[in-house]
Amino acid sequence: MGRTEKISMMRPVVPTRNLRHEIAERLAAEIMSGQLPPGARLPTEQAMVAAMGVSRTVVREAVAALRAEGLVVTRQGAGAFVATDVARRPFRLAADGLLSLREVLDVMELRTSVEVEAAGLAAERCSAAARQRVTKAFAAMERAIAQGESGIDEDFAFHFTIAAATANPQFPRFLEYLGRFIIPRQSIRLTGRDEKGQRAYLHMILEEHRAIRDAVAEGDAAAARRAMRRHLIGSQARYRALFPDAKDRRSNG
Repeated sequence: MGRTEKISMMRPVVPTRNLRHEIAERLAAEIMSGQLPPGARLPTEQAMVAAMGVSRTVVREAVAALRAEGLVVTRQGAGAFVATDVARRPFRLAADGLLSLREVLDVMELRTSVEVEAAGLAAERCSAAARQRVTKAFAAMERAIAQGESGIDEDFAFHFTIAAATANPQFPRFLEYLGRFIIPRQSIRLTGRDEKGQRAYLHMILEEHRAIRDAVAEGDAAAARRAMRRHLIGSQARYRALFPDAKDRRSNG
């Protein structure tokens, strides 16, 4: 039996909305599991086309996506090979968003570890101009919610101004990378809330942001860290409560 026949991803692909993504995920799984070890040559385009029942273009796009992630290298005239330094591939989030409660909570935990310290540093370091930007960002969020809007863009802008106020450019760059994923209510649709409940929820979030704004404005680093932690830990608890039937590794032991 040849090596191509042993590779589990070499099976027909059921048509989906994104064949390139599915093939890239299959290949990535084989690479990360060690089935395709560092330096191994990927099956040829012809073999993948025949085995998966997709076009050559789809296969090429999938391989190009893996190359962009640092999992694969290509050699002209020789084909595609698993990168020898797979363990050093760039950090990333799924391009198609956070699709489960577990993924949302994972990102929220990551945010907590970074943003709690960012809030403290912002309170300690922010200039008068940065403090004014934080105040303006909060006011914009307050207006949006008062006008019946979700305030998602304003919420992100507020967190970004806090990060920028640290005077450490890596903090805003990190949030800029996370982008829309840092506001989980746009990644998972909030269900089971009537309009009144939704408004109460948004006003509660607003008050949590107000506490962060106040602590930063007063230059109280300890209070800023507490307020940010309370907001983000509270958000995690609220999302678990919204989806009591969902499973995540924290509740499974």
